[in-house]
Amino acid sequence: MHQNGMLSISDVNLATMYLDFKEFVLDAGFENEIDWQAELNFDDTTETDFLREAAWVVLNSGFRESVVRSFFPRISNAFFDWKCANRIAENVDYCISEAIAVFGNRPKIQAIAQIALAVHEIGFSAIRKEIKEHTTEYLKRFPFIGPVTTFHLAKNLGIPTSKPDRHLVRLANFTGFNSVRELCCRIGEIVGDSVAVVDLVLWRYATLNNDFIETVPNFSLSQKNPQSKLCGTC
Repeated sequence: MHQNGMLSISDVNLATMYLDFKEFVLDAGFENEIDWQAELNFDDTTETDFLREAAWVVLNSGFRESVVRSFFPRISNAFFDWKCANRIAENVDYCISEAIAVFGNRPKIQAIAQIALAVHEIGFSAIRKEIKEHTTEYLKRFPFIGPVTTFHLAKNLGIPTSKPDRHLVRLANFTGFNSVRELCCRIGEIVGDSVAVVDLVLWRYATLNNDFIETVPNFSLSQKNPQSKLCGTC
């Protein structure tokens, strides 16, 4: 252990920890979620995907994912299942009214409507180009998409990145890494999973275990984990 309480963890033990976490998540029934993340590719992202994932990220900010999941289908229905920004724009007052009847947080519902209006005005092709060139910096222009949620949205659109979620920040600090991206990139390099999948597995494991830090194996190793070469936009 370091004097500051962080683990000094080797590649072997890091891989063991991650694979144990992944097995737990799979056994808990989240195989489809992992497969979904693994198959995402930004080049395949459609306007519908963008509208849906932007709304999902906006709603999840500050709320439990399980709570948002319970009412998200009805929000989707209020916005015509995200099929067309133009249709939402033409019926924006109706969409907002129907969505607020489901979830009464007006600022968030209005933010979702504003994102749809932006897609209607700018065009998704232009937005896709900007995201590809500027990624998280561009995504932050949308309402309720901030310094952390921009990575959440990017990851859900198929961009190979990780998000500095509070759970992952704790784990990165505890295992001796300077950042979440270093932790996820290093694990990805060792086990062969994409950075986004590593992020998802670690995050999902943390949501399933309130005291997840206490389940991290107590590997007492003196050699600090080598710095990884950060990959892509992670």
